[in-house]
Amino acid sequence: MKLSREEVKHLALLVRLGLSEDEIEKLREQLSNILENFEILQQVDTANVPPTAHSIALENVLRDDESAPSLSPEDVLSNAPNREEDYLRVRPVLEQ
Repeated sequence: MKLSREEVKHLALLVRLGLSEDEIEKLREQLSNILENFEILQQVDTANVPPTAHSIALENVLRDDESAPSLSPEDVLSNAPNREEDYLRVRPVLEQ
């Protein structure tokens, strides 16, 4: 399906795109190619193909949760750039 320049201009107006004449022509060609590809796909017989969300079966691969000892506060804060007692000191993010 070939789009006309007027149809592309109308689409650009609907989506609030300001396009130059060169961009209109380039977009006309690209959109026409996309629509032609969909026309080809519509010819494929999918009557016996069940609907799928993904083309391959997916499976989550998760490791088991295992408890482990925590780091001590001293170890955690050992590389802190700015420390105040047992806390990280950060710049305020909200002004008063």
